[in-house]
Amino acid sequence: HVQLVESGGGSVQAEGSLRLSCAIAGYDPIYLCMGWFRQAPGKEREGVALQLVGGTTYIIDSVKGRFSLSNDNDRNTMYLQVNSLKPEDTAMYYCAAKFTGACALTGVYNSWGQGTQVTVS
Repeated sequence: HVQLVESGGGSVQAEGSLRLSCAIAGYDPIYLCMGWFRQAPGKEREGVALQLVGGTTYIIDSVKGRFSLSNDNDRNTMYLQVNSLKPEDTAMYYCAAKFTGACALTGVYNSWGQGTQVTVS
């Protein structure tokens, strides 16, 4: 397990942007399978972005072109840049690390952060 701490959420107007951070205690994110998920009230959790070990990233089609992943390896921090936000992007956003099984947005993630709220009006 690894400690993850998200930050950077907030309330923005439509078309605004945020940079969500995931601080990873003791690990360079490029060596981990990392996912970003979101959950809106009354809806199931949805995986939106994935970074494979080595740094290859994957963004789901519904947010592709608006969301992107990056790392600051010196700070052991991963970022989810969210642009052109829409009200339907309103959700709690979580980062998570997966240590077993295939690196994918499915399956069991072993460590989760506490989440950061994104509200778009």
